[in-house]
Formats: sequence, structure tokens, C-alpha cells
Amino acid sequence: MLMFFLKRMGEALVTVWGVVTIVFFITRILGDPITLFVPVGATNAQIAALTHSYGLDLPLWDQYLHYVIDILHGNFGKSFIFGYSALQVVLQRLPATILLASTALFLGVLSGTVAGTVAALKKGGIAELTIMAVAVLAQATPTFWLGIMFILWFAVHLHWLPAGGYGTLPNLILPAVTLGVFVFSSLARLLRSSILDILQEDYIRTARAKGLYPTTILFWHIARNALIPITTMVALLTGELLGGSVVTETVFGWPGIGRLTIQAIQASDFPVIQAAVFIDAALFVLINLSVDLLYQLLDPRIRSRG
Repeated sequence: MLMFFLKRMGEALVTVWGVVTIVFFITRILGDPITLFVPVGATNAQIAALTHSYGLDLPLWDQYLHYVIDILHGNFGKSFIFGYSALQVVLQRLPATILLASTALFLGVLSGTVAGTVAALKKGGIAELTIMAVAVLAQATPTFWLGIMFILWFAVHLHWLPAGGYGTLPNLILPAVTLGVFVFSSLARLLRSSILDILQEDYIRTARAKGLYPTTILFWHIARNALIPITTMVALLTGELLGGSVVTETVFGWPGIGRLTIQAIQASDFPVIQAAVFIDAALFVLINLSVDLLYQLLDPRIRSRG
């Protein structure tokens, strides 16, 4: 178990290092950010002094070495836009992203679990066809289009909910449902497929032959064995929600890391871009590491191999 943990931890660190390295070199392709926020009419000497203060006049390799050393000390530099610690800027937006992602995940997992289970148990019926049609349609619908349709219908026409904003429950509903639809569609289809496969296993036939109640078979035999693929999917979806909610946050004006990243890219704010990507990568890797460890508890076969 210890060796398994150390191996996964090493892989996680290499992954994060790879991500931050790629981001460093990509941001340098965006151009010189100093020219975007220097005062109009600034002299060459003033521009050179500002460039030097951010270390952007150093050779690229020296910039990278300073960048890696600073990250190891938790220092991502000062934001070009906000004028203070880039890491602090990102961490201020993190609670909003976590709130949106966790709410969307809860709604999506709850609805997807119920829908996937019903679709599997009612195979061939109207319920299965309806649920799968909705899931496929939801999977194919672009998030930005769905968000705009929700705004037009529930905010503009019906006036039931606000079109954006942050701080109250009504502000949370539309963006959370928009992201939750993506979770629902992915989970419902996977769970239906997993349950149908499990229903063909010999131990399910044996349980039925013994006269066990359907609810006992469902919760004791089917649910336990469907948990591993579902756990994998939920972990992947969680990482995507935390790091990939850029579109939803932008459409609804949600003040999370995704929207902040777009603003930073538009302004070539290197420190904020790098800090935001680092936080997203670290969260994604941490979630997957936690799932790997959870597998050790859920499946004795994996534990014995580890």
C-alpha cells in the first residue's frame, strides 16, 4: 500500500510539473504583456524598468528556472492586472468555482444515478428510451448554447431566476443546472451500461434463484459492483468541472477561476494564468490520486495487486 501511494504521488508530481512547464512556454508565445498596461506615452526607459521589475528581460531559460524555484516556494509573482499576489487572486476565486462545481456534481450525480438505474431496470420500455434520448441529446448540446437558452427562458421570458451574478441561491441555480446536465448525461449512460452488464453475471442469477428481494439484489450486489466505474467517472467529471467550467462561468458572469483565466489570457497576465492552471492541475491530480487510493478499499483485487 505504501509503495502504491509513493508511486502514484511521484506520477502526480511529474504530471503537475509537466503542466506548469507547458503553460510557462505557451504564455511566452502570447507576446509582451508589458505593452498592454504601461501608461500611454511611457518612455522606453520606463518600459525597460517595468520589464526588468517582472524579470521579463531575462533569457527564457533563466525565466523558467526562476519560475520553477518560485513555484516551489509558493510564489507565482504579482498579477499584472490586479497588482498583488497572483496566487492570492486565484485563491480568492476558488470558493466560487468549488461551490458551482460541487452543486453541479450533486445535481448531476443524483439525477444521473436515478435515471441510469431506471433505464437499466426498465430495459426495452418507454422509460429507458426516453431517458437515453434525453441523455444523448444533453451530451450533444454545447454548454454555452444550453446556458444561453436557460437565460433566455428562465431569466428573460419567465423572470423566475437572475441571468447571472453571485452571492445568493437563485444566482447559483442556472449555472449549476447547466453544468449538471453534462454530468447527468455522462453518468446515466455509463450506469445503465454497467448495470446491464452486471445483470448478466452468474451471481445475480444465483441471488434471484435464492429468492432475494429485488431491492436487496439492487443495493447489495448491483450497486456495489457498479461503484468502481461510477467512481472513475465521477472523479473525471469532478476534475473537468473544477478546471473546465470556463464557458459556464463566462456565460453567467460567475466569478470563478475559469472566468478569471479568460480575463488573464486576454490581458496576457502571465502570473495569474500560471497560478490558475497550477491550482486546476493540482486539484485534478489530487482527486485522481484520492480515487486510486479509494480503489484499494473498494476492490480487494486491486489491493492485492498494489
